[in-house]
Amino acid sequence: MRVVKEFIQEEIRVSVFSWNNKYILKYELGPMEQTFKISELDILEESDLESFWDGEFFEKVKLRFQEMGKSLRGQMEIL
Repeated sequence: MRVVKEFIQEEIRVSVFSWNNKYILKYELGPMEQTFKISELDILEESDLESFWDGEFFEKVKLRFQEMGKSLRGQMEIL
């Protein structure tokens, strides 16, 4: 597995890996994680990956983290 890029954006750790002819995009915030696998054939240049941490896609990632956090907190209150 090759690390393509790692950085933090708006408190979310973004890691991009290349493995098995796929790009693996991993977003981490606290105890939560979202992972997406994209075929390398669908990406012409590695710079095209930037659209996954900018704009509408990244906004949806942030919203999903909010939903995940709410679900996790709700479940932890039951315990």
